[in-house]
Amino acid sequence: MSEENKKQEEELQEEVKQEAQEQPQEAVQEEKTAAKETKDPEKFLKEFNWEAYEQGIEPIKDDKLVEFEKMVEEKLKVLDENEVIEGTVINITDRDVIIDINSKSEGVIPRNEFRYNPDLKVGDKVEVMVVKKEDKNGQLLLSHKRARQLKAWERVNEALEKDEIVKGYIKARTKGGMIVDVFGIEAFLPGSQIDVKPIRDYDQFVGKTMEFKIVKINPEFKNVVVSHKALIEADLEEQKREIISQLEKGQVLEGTVKNITSYGVFVDLGGIDGLIHITDLAWKRINHPSEVVNLDDKLKVVILDFDEKKSRIQLGLKQLEPHPWEKLDENLKEGDKVKGKVSVIADYGAFVEIEPGVEGLIHVSEMSWSTHLRSAQDFVKEGDEVEAVILSLDRDERKMSLGMKQLTPDPWADIDKKYPVGSKHKGIVRNFTNFGAFVELEEGVDGLIYISDLTWNKKIKHPSEVLNIGDEVEVIVLDVDKDGRKLSLGLKQLQENVWDKYEEKYTVGSVFEGEVKEAAGKGATILLDGEVEAFAPGRLLIKEDGTKLKKGEKAQFKVIEFNKDAQKIVVSHTATYKEEEEKIVKQNKAKMESAEKTTLGDLDALAQLKKDMEEGK
Repeated sequence: MSEENKKQEEELQEEVKQEAQEQPQEAVQEEKTAAKETKDPEKFLKEFNWEAYEQGIEPIKDDKLVEFEKMVEEKLKVLDENEVIEGTVINITDRDVIIDINSKSEGVIPRNEFRYNPDLKVGDKVEVMVVKKEDKNGQLLLSHKRARQLKAWERVNEALEKDEIVKGYIKARTKGGMIVDVFGIEAFLPGSQIDVKPIRDYDQFVGKTMEFKIVKINPEFKNVVVSHKALIEADLEEQKREIISQLEKGQVLEGTVKNITSYGVFVDLGGIDGLIHITDLAWKRINHPSEVVNLDDKLKVVILDFDEKKSRIQLGLKQLEPHPWEKLDENLKEGDKVKGKVSVIADYGAFVEIEPGVEGLIHVSEMSWSTHLRSAQDFVKEGDEVEAVILSLDRDERKMSLGMKQLTPDPWADIDKKYPVGSKHKGIVRNFTNFGAFVELEEGVDGLIYISDLTWNKKIKHPSEVLNIGDEVEVIVLDVDKDGRKLSLGLKQLQENVWDKYEEKYTVGSVFEGEVKEAAGKGATILLDGEVEAFAPGRLLIKEDGTKLKKGEKAQFKVIEFNKDAQKIVVSHTATYKEEEEKIVKQNKAKMESAEKTTLGDLDALAQLKKDMEEGK
């Protein structure tokens, strides 16, 4: 109450006292009777002329004021600050909500504290907290927000336990969802829990009040998760059961495209969803469902299958149209040329769409006459327009194989004329095997150089010792097998046969210096004069000291065998020093024999001389 009002009240009470002293007894009796009639505070407050009282026009007697104050104290509540009580909305303005809590004055609460409840109206009961019983202007300060927060966790837990539906005000958008005010607590609404269908515009929900179910509470982190979708699903569950009970395979329904994923399209059939797998959208091959349908499209679909227990419905769109193979030209046959677009490429080949929904496979082996293993990407790329020949056509199985190489002449058709025996050609080394090297003479024509035809003077174990992949080499055709599609080539035949020279040089009995290259159990490979390899048996590697020659050692070797046709030379180290020993032995023997002949001759001469002497000659 303001100071001015208090002063007026004091003056009024003084006047009432003076008038009471001057009034006759009858007037006093009338006042008592009137007082009895005004014992009802609500009636008194309603009928009391406050304006006259404040202006001092209507005098009030002192005893009447005392009785009034007593009734007010009995009727009105005594409030404590921070106390939570229930009040009644008696007025709503643009900025404030006026609340009657049955006290001396009404409380004023900012309207934004009720933004979660846009349906607030006069007469509604709300909980408020007494912030201050009287501010400097004598105003009662209340807060609805604080009252809600005080009891919020209690209410949230109760709502979760009883599975109650609560109202919440969507305050703002956040990463992955929305922030919702529930009982004064900020709860999280995941984007996936807003509706049963995907939401593309979250902002449309900001500022709205909606109903939710509390689905999760984490007291430790003060986290609350709510869902609006749960309410919708509960309503739709009964509809789903009713719809599924009426479904039949082959039934055609109309629906709306609800969601598009990489693997298919979800269609709303009016309360229940069905899935059109990407393979059931169109007869032709597609990379993504968005090539065929868009969101919110109205479609007619056919039921392919459904699971009543799991509420899964498999739908088809392409099945409502005739299969493209049924419309394929009846006159099309094997050997015909066709044109189409490369739709898919794999390592083993490429699929070519010759008509929408009708594809043929060109295997990589049918893309080129070449026998080298290559990938389809080496010949075509996705989207290319190509021409091909039909190799096989099965209308029942709806399969077609195509070929591209058949559009060009087969290089083996006249191979014996292009590559006669003895002709020389240049080619590219494409591949190695343990027994030789393949040389490509032209696209689709390969020849094999056997390892024995690579070089004259080396014993090689692998063609990579002589050639490299990608080398351009000149070769000579040694043999042609047209039916087997084989060419035998030679490399060494274009070079001088060094074994003609070796035949003159490495004669049997000749001795050369050699180096042990490789030693094995049966013998060793010996490099003679740094140019040709020979073989020495193990027993012929023994040195004079009785030890055996080892890898890397150099010594004298004697040729004991030479075979030009087999390109073979056999040598011996032991023969080099044993021959000297035998030579010395032979010389000594000859000397001995010579000495013996000389001695005997002398004896014969002496005998003759004796005889002559005896005969007197």
